[in-house]
Amino acid sequence: MTDTQRYTASEILAILSARQLRDGQVVFAGVGVPLLAATLAQQLRCPGLTILFEGGVVGAFVEPGKLPPSTNDQRCTKRANMVLGSAEVLLLLQRGYVDIGFMGGAQIDQYGNLNSSFIGDPSDPKTRLPGTGGGNDISSLTNMIVAMKHEKRRFVEKVDFITSPGFIRGGTSRGESGLPAGGMFRVITELAVFGFDDKTRRMKVLALNPGITRENVQDNTGFDLVFDEKVAVTEPPTDHELEILRRLDPERLFTA
Repeated sequence: MTDTQRYTASEILAILSARQLRDGQVVFAGVGVPLLAATLAQQLRCPGLTILFEGGVVGAFVEPGKLPPSTNDQRCTKRANMVLGSAEVLLLLQRGYVDIGFMGGAQIDQYGNLNSSFIGDPSDPKTRLPGTGGGNDISSLTNMIVAMKHEKRRFVEKVDFITSPGFIRGGTSRGESGLPAGGMFRVITELAVFGFDDKTRRMKVLALNPGITRENVQDNTGFDLVFDEKVAVTEPPTDHELEILRRLDPERLFTA
């Protein structure tokens, strides 16, 4: 068995995402890989991490093997710090209490704009998606981490619709559009870890995952990526990280 066969694409998404989080942060997490990553970080090295749910739960504590299927599930409230209304928890974003927003999307473009609304022509969309929920609020007011599968049809030069703004048109356009704070912080895929160029705000490869080449990443991306002359390689998931992650999701609901 090769090293990359020890874990699934979803497991490396969760583990690499968890490594981006820091103790003491407040994280707005969606269900699935974002919640797994936040809970994994909390259990491994960030006991002071506070997890928020769109449903209103502040300081959620997720028991291993009891992952909530939605952010409104009542098991999210067990041992939580408090439970607010949805509007109140979104107000925490506006007041600057949330450090990291954590979610996925159907499409992402070179400036980190996310689409979770529809695919195709706005007047006659080919596919309708779940929509924004709190996605616009979260991406407008926090530093964002996005975890998603890496496919050319997902990594597009221009999203069909901006559900959740990243750096809009690049450069200073986010601030000029009335969003002075936040922005896209990291994008995590099974191929690499991405940041954004400080000046142009175009997506930039920070580290390749084990066994992945520059050509692998570029060939699966619908726009030209930014590469430094020397690109780091991520540390593969450790046995301990995989053990804790699989204890959190023993039925492999989100990590298969």
